[in-house]
Amino acid sequence: MKNYFSSKEIKIGILGGGQLGKMLLDVARRYDLYTRVLDPSVDAPCAIGCKEFVQGSFNDYDTVMAFGADCDVLTIEIESVNTRALKELQKQGKLVFPQPEIVELIQNKVLQKQFYDDNQLPTAPWFGFKNKAEMKKKMEKHSFHLPFVWKAATGGYDGRGVMVVRNINELENIPDVPGLIEELAAIEHEIALVAARNQIGEVTAFPPVEMSFHPIANLVEYVFCPAQLSEEKLEQASKLALSLVDKLGIVGVLAVEMFVNKNGEIWINECAPRVHNSGHLTIEACITSQFEQHLRAILGFPLGSTKQIRPAVMVNLTGEDGFTGPVYYEGAKKMLATEGAYMHLYGKTETRPYRKMGHVTITAETLEMARENALKVKEIMRVRSV
Repeated sequence: MKNYFSSKEIKIGILGGGQLGKMLLDVARRYDLYTRVLDPSVDAPCAIGCKEFVQGSFNDYDTVMAFGADCDVLTIEIESVNTRALKELQKQGKLVFPQPEIVELIQNKVLQKQFYDDNQLPTAPWFGFKNKAEMKKKMEKHSFHLPFVWKAATGGYDGRGVMVVRNINELENIPDVPGLIEELAAIEHEIALVAARNQIGEVTAFPPVEMSFHPIANLVEYVFCPAQLSEEKLEQASKLALSLVDKLGIVGVLAVEMFVNKNGEIWINECAPRVHNSGHLTIEACITSQFEQHLRAILGFPLGSTKQIRPAVMVNLTGEDGFTGPVYYEGAKKMLATEGAYMHLYGKTETRPYRKMGHVTITAETLEMARENALKVKEIMRVRSV
């Protein structure tokens, strides 16, 4: 193994040019890495931050093959990519992390759930189906009662493709597509943990965080670190997430979303094989950020320390309801007068209701102080259109 590093020998290809890629590029520039980004939008957030931007679909086989031909290492910032092309590039000797077969598994929520069951990883009781008619038959067979959660097998993200069904009339609103339904958990806490594994199998985990969701948009509104759980529960959550990382054998970052139910059980909700919204506060709150950790992992470097420096709260900045069009950030200057506030704007030119447009991380001496300032930030700063 080489005991030196030359950034000129490595060309990294990133499939997806959104805000997650944009924050990966911040670290890549520090490492002086040559980066290529593939995204269908000419004004994607990554377009001006990479060495080379390629406009095209990351779902198209030929486009991904042509893009990957000129890369040494390939990674993703979004799951909905063409895994068939990535598998072929891997066969040709390209390093592809996370591995395409893992991305393919996680793309399908039914397969993902089955993986949890097959590996004795706790999750909410569930069953899958190919269409609506099969769903209704299985509901009767399994004596599945309302309310429950319906999820589309593929294509869902940021609250889309998920529906809480509370009465019999709402069954008619469910699309006739493959999916799953699962027991509506009696949730005490919604938590997440970002872990990472590098090429030689070294594994680390960031501190578990607690998430608070917007009641209408079903999007994360706040992320709190550390999560307000007992040491025993924090340790249990970490072990569960690391067990999933180990069983998948993933190289790169894995974000694991979990529930703590009213009985104190921890269930895996779902996971993402990439950097994740729940880990954004690691940029300011931890010694190593999730973005640097991901690059370290896929490049075969030692993983960095995940120790928390200060308590932190992240506030998602989403488009205000009723505003669509060219974006402006009301109250940004006033917000930046808040001690310990760090603003991250994603570079999206157009806002729409509940679209993720940025985030603010607030660090403080105590979590309570950070929480108080986060609530102030939420009131001060608004994402609106001209």
